[in-house]
Amino acid sequence: MNTKITKSTMLVALLGLSSQLFAQETPTTAGRFSPTQFRTWSVGVHGGVLSPNTIFNGKDRDFQTAKENIGYGGYIKKQILPALGIQADFLAGKVEGLRGVNGLDANGNYTYANGSEFKTNIQWSGALSAVWNVANISINKEDGVLIPYLKGGAGYMSSGATTTGTPTALTDQGVYREGWFIPVGAGFKLAVAKGINLDFGYDVNFVKSDKFDGYNIGGYDRFSYGHAGLEFALGDKSKPQLQNYSSLANLNKQTAAESSELRRALSTAEQNAQRDRDQYAKDLADDDNDGVANKFDKCPGTPSGTVVDGSGCPLAAPTTKVIKETTVITEADRKVVRDAISNLEFDLGKSTIRSKSYATLNRVANLLVEKNFSLKLAGHTDNTGGRELNLRLSKDRAESVKAYLVSQGANASRIEATGYGPDQPIATNKTAAGRQQNRRVEFTLY
Repeated sequence: MNTKITKSTMLVALLGLSSQLFAQETPTTAGRFSPTQFRTWSVGVHGGVLSPNTIFNGKDRDFQTAKENIGYGGYIKKQILPALGIQADFLAGKVEGLRGVNGLDANGNYTYANGSEFKTNIQWSGALSAVWNVANISINKEDGVLIPYLKGGAGYMSSGATTTGTPTALTDQGVYREGWFIPVGAGFKLAVAKGINLDFGYDVNFVKSDKFDGYNIGGYDRFSYGHAGLEFALGDKSKPQLQNYSSLANLNKQTAAESSELRRALSTAEQNAQRDRDQYAKDLADDDNDGVANKFDKCPGTPSGTVVDGSGCPLAAPTTKVIKETTVITEADRKVVRDAISNLEFDLGKSTIRSKSYATLNRVANLLVEKNFSLKLAGHTDNTGGRELNLRLSKDRAESVKAYLVSQGANASRIEATGYGPDQPIATNKTAAGRQQNRRVEFTLY
C-alpha cells in the first residue's frame, strides 16, 4: 500500500512540475537585436553501457568485478534559459557484477568469493533533472556546435535482483522493488544539423538502498551509464534552438545589418541633398528671359520681347472660352480599372512592371483612347524604410504605369502620376496584411 502511495506521489510531482515548465512557451520578442522566437522543446533517445563500477568506486564495493550490459532510454526536455533546461529521463536495462564480498582477511581487507554474481533488471526508471550547459560560445554561427553540460536530479525506479554464491543474499530473490535514486552526470552535445544534436554522456546513479544488487552488507548501491544518442528539437525548423543559440553571433550579425542600413541611409541622404541643390538652381533660372524665374513662370518659352504679367504669361493673350465636356463613366469602365489594379505587380523594391500585369493595363489604355478619359495615378507605400525613399518609389511606380499606358497609345497629357509614399495609408502598418494593402497604385478615371 505504501509503495503505491509513493509511486503515485512521484508521478503527481513529476507531472505537476512538468506541466508548470512545459506549458510555458518562450515569449515572442521584438527588436533589431533579438530573435522572434526559439524552439525550447526537444526529445532524445540513447543507448549505452550499464555497469556497477563508477568513477566514485572505493574499497566498499559489494562485487569486485563489473560485467557490462546494454542499457537504453530516452528523455523529453524543456529549455528554460540558454544555459538551463529541465529534463525527464527514462532508462531500462540490466546491471551485473561478479565476485561478491565474502568477508575480511587478517589485515581487515575484503575477500571476494569466486563464482558469486548478481543480476539486477531495471524494469523502469524515471527521473527529473536540471541540465546546465557549461558553455555555448560561437562568434560566427548563431547555432553553437559544441555544448558541454552537467546534470543532476532525482528519480524513482523499479528493479529486481538475483544473486548466486553470495553468503548474505536477500531471501526474496528476483522480486521487483521500487525506490528513489539520485542521478548525476556530465556530457557534451555536437550539433550535426539545425535542430539535431549528437549527445554523449556519463551518468552515475546513487540508489537509496543497499538491496539494488541483492546483496545487503551495508552502504547504498550505485551504478553507471555511459551512453550516446541523438537529440531532436521540436517545432518550427526556421526558429533557432534555445540551448544551441549564441547571442554573441546574433549580435555580430545584427550589428553588421545596422551598419549596412546606416550606410545606405547616409548615401540616400547625400543623393537627395544633391538633387535638391540641382532642382533649386533650375527653379531660379530664367530660360525664356522674360524676367520671371522658372519656378514661378506659368508660361515658359514665351518669345523674346513679349510683355508678360507676374506669372510669366503674355498680357495680350486672347481669352478662350473653355467648354467642359461631360464625361460619363460606366460600371464596365470602372471594372476595367479595378481589374488592372488587382493584377498590378512590380519587381520587389523597384518600379519595373511585371509582364503578368500587361493584359489588364492594355484594356485601360484602350479605354482611355476610345473614350478620351483622363486618369489620375496615385502611388502609395507602407512605412517600411526611409520616407524619402518611399516617396521616390511611389512616384516612380506611378510614372512607370503612365509610361506603359502612353506606349499603348494613351494621351500623356490626360494622365497625371503622383507619389504619396507612406503618407496616406488605408490600413495599419503594424501587420503584414495591412502593409500589403498600403503598397498600391490607385487609378481614378474622370
